[in-house]
Amino acid sequence: MSLSRRTLIKATGITAASIAAPLKLAYGQNAEFTFKYANNQPPQHPMNVRAKEAVEAIKKETNGRMDIQLFPSNQLGSDTDTLSQLRSGGVEMFNLSGLILSTLVTPAALNGLGFAFPNYDAVWKAMDGDVGAYIRAQIAKANLHALDRIWDNGFRQTTSSTKPINTPADLEGFKIRVPVSPMWTSMFKAFGSSPISINASEMYTALQTKVADGQENPFAVISNFKLYEVQKYCSLTNHMWDGFWTLINRRAWDRLPPDVRDIVTKHINAAAVKERVDVAANEATLQKDLTAKGIVFNSPATAPFREKLRSAGFYAEWKAKFGDEAWAVMEKYTGKLG
Repeated sequence: MSLSRRTLIKATGITAASIAAPLKLAYGQNAEFTFKYANNQPPQHPMNVRAKEAVEAIKKETNGRMDIQLFPSNQLGSDTDTLSQLRSGGVEMFNLSGLILSTLVTPAALNGLGFAFPNYDAVWKAMDGDVGAYIRAQIAKANLHALDRIWDNGFRQTTSSTKPINTPADLEGFKIRVPVSPMWTSMFKAFGSSPISINASEMYTALQTKVADGQENPFAVISNFKLYEVQKYCSLTNHMWDGFWTLINRRAWDRLPPDVRDIVTKHINAAAVKERVDVAANEATLQKDLTAKGIVFNSPATAPFREKLRSAGFYAEWKAKFGDEAWAVMEKYTGKLG
């Protein structure tokens, strides 16, 4: 372990280190294949809990041939930095939002269209069906391999330090932190907001210093990043659904024997499905916990927001970017958009 990595892990705390540190070899041989597996969520997030179980199961089933080392909390760099490392081979695996991946693979943002999915039933039918298959085919063109099951990052809600968001008019001029992704910027500009693209690792500071007045994220992120310390209101806008693709560097993936690839695929996909259940189970509890920590919730009607996006040309803009084929695949599950 290098001094810089040791210092970084120490700074993130004992819990992070327990996940990030390489697993001890317990199968009587050195690993034949070693992958670094990164994500931007803290160690206690269901993603890392389930991913840790999966990599241990992979190591056991391969009799120690495959050693996957987890690095949570953007320990290897910001999302954009780690995506660059993934492409170069410096990182072999990365769980990344499709909307951030869209800076490289535009159709990866398809599932994030504002107010497209009414509920989880529609999400999983689409993402385990033709929408997911279409997106993975486009990811493959970028020399990355995406596993079949996308992880849940939840429906996204809007928080603010200044006011609740009840209508589209409340978003006009609103300084909102968004991830580094064209989809988010486009959507909030359509509402007349002032979106500011900031990586997750810098989000808390941006809100604390009033660089942004609000942000949007699922409950788990609001809780795990302690955004309740710097935000007062949470509006249940459910404005988009987002998930994490497990991305693998194509050259690294192709170097694995077929039997090892099968084992990795089996356990990581199973972990993703378990994480979906965990996230859903946590939603009600997290809202209660956030209320206890001082967050004030409101539930705006969503129809006016979708109509505002339609009239502002948001859907027409993205249909042109995605193309007719992608749009038709998406509308099989969402109904007519715009």
